[in-house]
Amino acid sequence: MSSTYPVRKKHLVLAIGMAAFLTGSLAVAAPAPWQDRSASTQDRVAALMQRMTKAEKLSLVTSELAMEFGNYKKPAGAIGSAAYVAAIGRLGVPALQISDAGLGVTNPVNARPGDGATALPAGQAQSGAFDLQLAREGGAMIGAEAKHRGFNVLLAGGMDLVRDPRNGRNFEYMGEDPILAGQIAAAEVAGVQSQHVISTIKHYAVNSYETGRMMSSMDMSVPAMQESDLLAFRIAVEEGKPGSIMCSYNKVNAVYACQNPYLLTDVLRGEWGYDGFVMSDWGALSDGAAAVTAGLDQDSASTLDRGPKFIDAMRKMANRPEGEKVLDTKVRHILTAMIANGVFDDQARPAEGDAEIAAHMAVARRIEEEGAVLLRNENATLPLASVKKILVVGGHADKGVIAGGGSSAVLPRGGSAVIDPVQPSLETMPHPIVFEPNPPLDALRKAMPGAKIVFNSGENPREVAELAQKADAVVVFVTKWQGESLDAPDLELTEADNALIEAVAQANRKSVVVLETGNPVVMPWFGKVGAVLEAWYPGSAGGEAIANLLSGKVAPSGRLTTTWPKALTDLPRPELPGAGHHAGAFPFDKSNIAYLKNYDLNIEGANVGYRWFAERKIAPAFPFGFGLSYTQFSHDGLTVSMSGKTAVAHAKVTNTGKRVGDDIVQIYAHAPDGTPLRLAGYGRVTLAPGESRIVDVPLSPYATARYDVAQKNWKQSAGTYRFVFAQNAADQTGPSASLSIDAE
Repeated sequence: MSSTYPVRKKHLVLAIGMAAFLTGSLAVAAPAPWQDRSASTQDRVAALMQRMTKAEKLSLVTSELAMEFGNYKKPAGAIGSAAYVAAIGRLGVPALQISDAGLGVTNPVNARPGDGATALPAGQAQSGAFDLQLAREGGAMIGAEAKHRGFNVLLAGGMDLVRDPRNGRNFEYMGEDPILAGQIAAAEVAGVQSQHVISTIKHYAVNSYETGRMMSSMDMSVPAMQESDLLAFRIAVEEGKPGSIMCSYNKVNAVYACQNPYLLTDVLRGEWGYDGFVMSDWGALSDGAAAVTAGLDQDSASTLDRGPKFIDAMRKMANRPEGEKVLDTKVRHILTAMIANGVFDDQARPAEGDAEIAAHMAVARRIEEEGAVLLRNENATLPLASVKKILVVGGHADKGVIAGGGSSAVLPRGGSAVIDPVQPSLETMPHPIVFEPNPPLDALRKAMPGAKIVFNSGENPREVAELAQKADAVVVFVTKWQGESLDAPDLELTEADNALIEAVAQANRKSVVVLETGNPVVMPWFGKVGAVLEAWYPGSAGGEAIANLLSGKVAPSGRLTTTWPKALTDLPRPELPGAGHHAGAFPFDKSNIAYLKNYDLNIEGANVGYRWFAERKIAPAFPFGFGLSYTQFSHDGLTVSMSGKTAVAHAKVTNTGKRVGDDIVQIYAHAPDGTPLRLAGYGRVTLAPGESRIVDVPLSPYATARYDVAQKNWKQSAGTYRFVFAQNAADQTGPSASLSIDAE
């Protein structure tokens, strides 16, 4: 017996061990409750918060600057960009890697040496395409590029209304109409978040000027604000469901936006039911304690704050039971955005291949092709398809296309095509001046291989005039750089640019001007040139897109989303003290430059842009919605009917020209109370020559409703509303239809 017992014991131990091994190898460890993808977002958030310590919760409500700044060093773990929130490793909470911006993934002060990305065209080109699907594709593109670089929060969704054509950041925004701006921004946000990257919408709210942006108050009545700037944000929240909202630098009715209970709590949470998180703009806090109680959830790059710290107030408050509930609310908002948008579940960082980069460039090119606006085309100056000798002049068209400046400027792959001598820093913002290395000259030669195309820098107008006389056509490129922190004092081009264009126009009647600007400009030579194309800031594939438009490979179809005034005297605020003076990214109270302490936005109120011009009966240089094509369209009929609770316009469009082209269907609502017209709906249709189509256009209920202050909601008044199928906001000659709408 004694001789066999050890053998039996050994076999038993081996059997038990083998069973344990097999059990462990075949069993799948149950995920933590907050990692269970089959559970609801709310249940996952609740389960995670039950396991979090107070210190871990506090770590989520502030972010660190993720770049070098003076003596400040980038935190360990940060990829390098706008901001960083460290991971909570024991619970599997990923770090938040936060990057600018709405036009592409930025690389501020070269925080990631040499890491270039694809830039979308300016927001006014994106909105000017009137194409929600394409806007979504643009968002998905920049979301994918963010993910490739390891970012999971993108500061996209710039959508402040264009109240003044001198604002330096208008090129980031989606025009002056709140319905269009809100819907285009919502589409971009949805595209970004389809890549499991959180998107913001910004800058909430009424961030109408850069001059004095950190000290000035934007003053406006509640109904006017709700029917203009807040309406755009409301639509973006409802349709885009952004994970985050960034509050702005400025005051709103004397209270800083990031410390404003009306904006952050009453409206966002109370009226709109928003469940994502609110982050501050960088350096926006002057009183962290006030921001805590107002409803801010996350203090961005707290080292830049100007006063009592948000995190100090949060720590102090969290020591009390009622304060711990406040902390829990903020953390819940942050975690909700992270889980709902797949940041927990998809932490992959896929490689970026050449084919994908080419596809991304194609998206940027299509947006520019659809969004560039043909302002003039006398005697069929364009397209240039049959022209044999072309002179291209100025604008560094032999090197690239210009971009807007500031935090949204994207470093191109390979670097800027033109080197800015100003060293980039937060103090010298909006520098650097960036040129995307996609030269129109090269692209035009490729698009027109049978033409002889030569380039001249344009520095000597007399020399250019002599060359222009020998050419069959001349294309003059003109740039006007604008950017964050710096409003323009006027709408003028430089004297040198105007003189150059005048010289070309006198020498050659087939002259074309391509404008690369972020805003409208005054054109004293307009009637002397053959054609004018507003290319805005054209993005990474801008040269190629411009060449396709000029050569006729693509017909222009973009429309203006900002009214172009004839003069500054046509604007609500003709004088803009301090505009044009550079104060850097964070012009606190150190600046001695005069600026408006209070902007009286009640002058125009909700009548922004084309509604201001309509109310005052002012004829603009170019109205909202204006744009020419290489073909012609007729609008022969309009009916409006109800589909459930939604009014739908049925508009007949015919291509009466000889080329394929896209028309933008624009439906404007006229209310029985006499308020100015409002864009109610729009659509885009491609038609062959002679082709007709009836386009169904859903109309926004906000176009006919008004904000009720007492009810804190939108209400529909009963009455007969007239809808006009117009070529632009100033056109009242198109087909119209009336619809009786019951009160809500």
